[in-house]
Amino acid sequence: MGSSSVGSNIFFISALLAICLVVLLLLRYYLPLRATPAYLLVPVFLAIALPASIVLLVPIDLASIPGTDTEGSRGVWLPERVTLVSWRITYWLTFALTWVILPLLGEYCDAGYREPKDCFMYALRSNGRYQLITLGSGIVGAIYFFVQSGFHLESFKALVMALAYSWGLIMAIYLMGHGLVALPRQLFRNASVSGRLRRLQSQAPKIHDRLMESIDKLDQYECQVLQLRQRKNGTARDFQEWIDELAETSALPESRAPSTTACSSTSIVPPVITERYLADLTRKLKRARHAKMRFSDSWDRLVRSALNTQAILDSAASKRLEFRKSPYDTPPSNFLSRIPFLTPYTRYHLHAHLIPLLYYISSAIFALASAAIIWSEVVKSLEAKLSLVGLTVVHHPRSGRSQIGFTGQLIAGAWLSYMCACTFYSLTEVKIWGNRALVRRGTYPESATWYSLQVAKLTVPLAYNFITFLPLSVYHKASFYVFLGRPIDLTQAWAGFSAYFPILILVPVLATSFNLYGKVKNVCGFGDLLEDEEDAADGAVLGSWREGRALIEREVQAAAGNALGLARRPGAGDPSVASSASAAVGAYRDDPVAEASAPAAGRPRPRPERRPRVVVEEEEEAGGFFADFADRVRNTFDSTEFRRPKWMGGGEAEGGSGERLSGAERREGLARWFGGRPAEGRLRL
Repeated sequence: MGSSSVGSNIFFISALLAICLVVLLLLRYYLPLRATPAYLLVPVFLAIALPASIVLLVPIDLASIPGTDTEGSRGVWLPERVTLVSWRITYWLTFALTWVILPLLGEYCDAGYREPKDCFMYALRSNGRYQLITLGSGIVGAIYFFVQSGFHLESFKALVMALAYSWGLIMAIYLMGHGLVALPRQLFRNASVSGRLRRLQSQAPKIHDRLMESIDKLDQYECQVLQLRQRKNGTARDFQEWIDELAETSALPESRAPSTTACSSTSIVPPVITERYLADLTRKLKRARHAKMRFSDSWDRLVRSALNTQAILDSAASKRLEFRKSPYDTPPSNFLSRIPFLTPYTRYHLHAHLIPLLYYISSAIFALASAAIIWSEVVKSLEAKLSLVGLTVVHHPRSGRSQIGFTGQLIAGAWLSYMCACTFYSLTEVKIWGNRALVRRGTYPESATWYSLQVAKLTVPLAYNFITFLPLSVYHKASFYVFLGRPIDLTQAWAGFSAYFPILILVPVLATSFNLYGKVKNVCGFGDLLEDEEDAADGAVLGSWREGRALIEREVQAAAGNALGLARRPGAGDPSVASSASAAVGAYRDDPVAEASAPAAGRPRPRPERRPRVVVEEEEEAGGFFADFADRVRNTFDSTEFRRPKWMGGGEAEGGSGERLSGAERREGLARWFGGRPAEGRLRL
């Protein structure tokens, strides 16, 4: 007689509700919920909530394997029929979102047309090439699949599942391999306060350049809108309303006529206005506005982080830390400062000692976890008993029903969550996704659909790859394997692919560990797509920290009211502003090693003319004994004043002294002695 699963059902439902609440908070952080339409919000919510529920469903499925033992250490379990139905609903909803709904929805939001029908037709046309590539790959796989197992409904369903799993596994293995190295290393680097400030200053020029470029591009498109508004009377009535809507959302005032703006020469409006042109302009205008919002948010976060990091360094002498209020502060950054028991003294020890210690501990734990996952990927196809992940999850290897208890479920959930975290961390770090980005309260709808699509696409292959770390006698009885594993193992090619392809995780692991992306860049010229900025130890990125330091200082001074960006003495003005602006003076005062190893500042890169160029003062290099001697002699003759005696034609000055000659006049007189030309047309006898 089986025991009741009422307690497990209550736990499962409560956990699902908690997951939904966390997903809603996540969406609220990146999207304005009230302004986001329901047709976008609901699919994006499902595309994140369903994969998150898979992280919960996998450990429950492993503990729900039928057996003959007692229920003492079984943990949270569900009936076999319930788990199988849960997998079917979760998988096919995720599949539909990944391959049909979200691709169309992303293009629909990015269409630029006014009518929903036109937006939908644009989405169909834009996804045509993507769907044709997918269909072509499916036809090639179908020929092999149907030859091996015959043509019937079950084999067709198995083909679809195997193809989707294979494509997702390829991306998941690469991204996870990159994240297994990049995430612990990033935590280790963030533990150093001075190193963190140096990286922020090194990233400042690049982010500032992109911000200026996005502002210029937005101005160009808005100039086109103003030009269209002047010519709207010659177009159709629908187009006139369309142009008026674009002009109302434009940030350029009417006083800035396109003929007088700098961008008027590049803003060319065609003689015939068509619907396609207006849709294309609307789409580019929306992308430019969100690009400006993205880089403005990145720049503000960078300046705020640099100010707070500099404040931590400056508080080393007084052992008292207070973050000054600035225009860049947001509620999340002031969370620790609002805690009542944190005094300036305890806040200093928290940020200077405790948080760096937590960074080091987390980095060490994650590094060991990454090593265990990499080892398990390599040895699981050779000998499953050597898998470190499997050994930590299965605590009752000789039992039937109680092979995985509640502790094993918690460990399994932690392993799977870490694998997903490394994979999704790489999504935001690897630069091969175009201009897509997540922005706080301002994520572009197409970017939101794309990131949720990747979450839905990668979670299922990661979950199945995780259960293959366990012994065959364990995961072959799970409902997940019955539903997805058997179709994948139906043919020998797909079974071998699932078993041996994860070994290639060593490729991204080694590439990220030894910065092979930079070497590929030097050889082939395209490594900058995959290069991690943190890996360029002596490159141009870290060489620009002086320029970034000056940019941050100027931004702080402008926010404090010094809009011209003039240099301010450290002791003048508001002490809080002076403390914030000290990033340009004492960035490495507490780190002599970093100061000594920092490369000399090169000339600042050219900037857009919208803001004054930042000139970084460079230290003069020593030129040797002879160069110093020549400079001293030249300065002596240039600065010394001579008196012309009376016998050389000098007039009487006050007090009877001769006329004083400047350095230029003296050189002119010496030139006359040695055959030089006389000045001002005078004759030389």
